[in-house]
Amino acid sequence: MKAYKLYNFRLTILSILLVFIAVGCSITRRLKPNEALVRKITIKGMDKEFAEAAVNYVDKQQQPNNILNLQFYYLFSKNGKKNIGEPPAILDSSLVEYSRYQIERFIQSKGYLKAKVTDTVVIKNKKAELVFTAVQGPMFRFRKLDDSIADKKVSNLYQTYRRKLSHVQPGGRFDTDSLAADRDAFFQVMKRNGYYDFNRLYMNFNYDTTYNSSVADIKTIIDNPPNKTQHPVYTINNTLITIQKSNYNGNNAYLKQPVDTIQVDSQFRFVDYSGLFKPHVVTDYIFQKKGEIYDVDRQTLTTSRLSELNVFRNVPNPTYIKLADSTNRLDTKIDIVPLKQMSDRVEGEFLFSGGRYGYNLGNTFTNRNIFKQAAILQVKFNASVLYDNGTSSIDPGGVENQEFKIGASLAYPRIISPFNFAKPGKYGVPHTTFSTNYSLFFQKGLVERKSFITSVTYDFYETANKSHSVTPISIEYSKGTIDPDAYRQLLSNGRYSYVYLIGRTVFTTGSQYTYQVNANQLNTYKNFTYFRGSLDVGGNVLSGISRALNTAKDSLGQRTIFGYAFAQYTKAEIDFRVYHSLGGERQFIFRINPGIGIPYGNSNQLIFEKNFYAGGANDMRAWLPRTLGPGEFNRASYGVGATADTIRGRLKYLDQFGEIKLVANAEYRYKIANNFFGSVLKGAVFMDAGNVWRLHKQIENPGGEFKFGNLWQSTAIGIGTGLRFDLGFFVFRLDAAFKFKDPQFNGAEQWVLIRHGDELFKTGDFKRAFQKANSTGINPDGSIRGDTYGFMQLNFGIGLPF
Repeated sequence: MKAYKLYNFRLTILSILLVFIAVGCSITRRLKPNEALVRKITIKGMDKEFAEAAVNYVDKQQQPNNILNLQFYYLFSKNGKKNIGEPPAILDSSLVEYSRYQIERFIQSKGYLKAKVTDTVVIKNKKAELVFTAVQGPMFRFRKLDDSIADKKVSNLYQTYRRKLSHVQPGGRFDTDSLAADRDAFFQVMKRNGYYDFNRLYMNFNYDTTYNSSVADIKTIIDNPPNKTQHPVYTINNTLITIQKSNYNGNNAYLKQPVDTIQVDSQFRFVDYSGLFKPHVVTDYIFQKKGEIYDVDRQTLTTSRLSELNVFRNVPNPTYIKLADSTNRLDTKIDIVPLKQMSDRVEGEFLFSGGRYGYNLGNTFTNRNIFKQAAILQVKFNASVLYDNGTSSIDPGGVENQEFKIGASLAYPRIISPFNFAKPGKYGVPHTTFSTNYSLFFQKGLVERKSFITSVTYDFYETANKSHSVTPISIEYSKGTIDPDAYRQLLSNGRYSYVYLIGRTVFTTGSQYTYQVNANQLNTYKNFTYFRGSLDVGGNVLSGISRALNTAKDSLGQRTIFGYAFAQYTKAEIDFRVYHSLGGERQFIFRINPGIGIPYGNSNQLIFEKNFYAGGANDMRAWLPRTLGPGEFNRASYGVGATADTIRGRLKYLDQFGEIKLVANAEYRYKIANNFFGSVLKGAVFMDAGNVWRLHKQIENPGGEFKFGNLWQSTAIGIGTGLRFDLGFFVFRLDAAFKFKDPQFNGAEQWVLIRHGDELFKTGDFKRAFQKANSTGINPDGSIRGDTYGFMQLNFGIGLPF
């Protein structure tokens, strides 16, 4: 693909976005002469807290349209034949009256029992405003609370509950929603305490209002079941577990075939038509035990944990059968349908910037139930390729770099350890994961690096919101092979640190720990904070062994194990985010992502793979991966001439790393259209700021070291906007990001979009000077070969950036 094609592609994408905005010139163009479009709803005479909620009681067909939803309907839904966007909210007097009545009932339910609501419609230029005016009157309050409960045990339970949790208290505002909430909450209390038969209809409220005093006396009535003197308390008896085949549809013929029933213990019987599971896979996560009282929370916990095993397609609530005797016992039946055992998923991501383009393609094969223990085997393959735009000094127009990864992991839904911790419990399913990964990184004309990592990891939950991941042992072997010509050239120019970084062979062991808070909230629109902190420590065990055994040192004075130098380091990283809901599906997210890696002991540099890099679809989105930093480092500092051009070309994507990382992101997300060709179309605007830095001053990266006094000067800023196509099971993302402040330049020149925004889609003096300073050689026609400056970066991806 040529650079000019990518240029035209970018213009096409932006043109499409502009068309969607431009079509908003007339939102009433399809209305008939006697029709008007509802564009505004105004609530008057009502307290602010209720006025905002009252809008929701206006009939859905009289709610003002989202402009883009309406334009999509006009564009794509000819004569209403297609369900794209939303039809116009045409004024309907009968629906306005219905809305008025609903609003009046709503405000009366909030304690203003004498409230009245009137409606007015104002029409101008075929656009209608609905005005609802309330006369609230006095607010009624609860005065006296009483109850009539025939069952003494239920009465005691209610008194305990009401004092602790009830929404209804003397002096509080009369609110029918509070009464309904009390009924629902006490229903759950009963269901947690063995009252399997309890029904909401047994609980009612009588209230007597004194209009002149604006007070209400409440009596709570809980009746006994018909023909009974009390509510029965039930206990759990036997449990039958039935696992169907994955293609079960309710009437499969195989159900008539005989199958063995396993009596697991005094409670559980197990029938497996699929023949794929051992009994303990299910029984370990059944929390209703024989002899215990019925508890709806334990029932919910059972279905939730069985679903979280990720091997079952359908885990409905258990069914219960009352024993015919008078013992009030329940036999439980659990019917489960498994997922297909084998699955395969393909994922992809595309990058475009400054004529360079590339892709990231992955494939994941999954076996969801190996060894009949709900253990999940995954085999992953990933290939990343970045093509040159003609700037490479080695292979102009060819592949710049490639990375191939293949790995396998086996995750058991339990902790496999001699130590007794993290038993299956109410907060989540613990896992033990054995993994092995191999990667090959290749940059033509420079280096080929191979790495092999194998590890054991324990994942478990402290609470519903807090999780831990512990990797007690991780073994890593990596080896780099530098191209002979590149090796000689780097050494002759004093670039030994790069030779050492990318060319050395390292064997090391390490341990990792990760702590997460609120990961289970990430797909919600609540207000919450997310935290992820990780610590990676390597080489200390090998250091102790080498010193104890007094192993040999290499030519650099580093101790070796099995003939290879081992690395010692500590690396820490934090991902902290604040999610703030702005109502509906609007959300603001702020994220800060710092990290630091420190080599010590047997190492004076981090392993190549342990360094931080900036750029990419989930980071600094206006830059390609590995093209930002460190600090104020400018690749033009290699100098001019054939040798500098060649080194600059060889080290592309390898010389921009750091031991310190600090990135901050701010993103506003909002919904654009409910139905856009089968997806929910959402938008985002964002700003990214940050960089990577070297821990100490390095001759190879002038200006790249971290200094507090120079933090702002060395910080990059990108801005952008994007579309998210939410298909429910995944989100397809398109982001357009623009470099706003680029720290490789000096002074005011860093503000590239302000100073040189006129060259956004054309080449001028700024871009020509940049290409000359970053030359990687001369083309056969005498033109300069080198990177052109790309202001805009298009990112295609699956899932949200964070």
